Amino acid sequence: MVLPRPLSDLVAAVALTMALASPAQAQNIDILMGSLFSQQGPDYIGHTSVSREDVPAASALERKFLIVDFRFDQNPGHEARQARVHTICMTMLRDRDLMQRLTRRGYDMVSVAFDRKSQYDCL
Repeated sequence: MVLPRPLSDLVAAVALTMALASPAQAQNIDILMGSLFSQQGPDYIGHTSVSREDVPAASALERKFLIVDFRFDQNPGHEARQARVHTICMTMLRDRDLMQRLTRRGYDMVSVAFDRKSQYDCL
């Protein structure tokens, strides 16, 4: 099927807009997260989105995770690390705009990571 020229231009414009929307949304999360965590403590370095396609959409299990990555200048002890996880999670949970954005994007859970070995789930 051949679309009339103006309609094909519209379809191309919509496709381009949708393709460009995802990086902009990711950038917006980075900007928001960077502004939330610009104080002293571990440095926010970015986020990763993980989707579990093996879990049915109707399931009660989480399907889409946001992992927010931080790095410390010095490796803190276990108690200091746990305290920082609590602070980060509570800061995110109290930010209604952030929670609404993540919910609209389908995130079921947010986790905090300080290294590649472990992550801590925010409840």
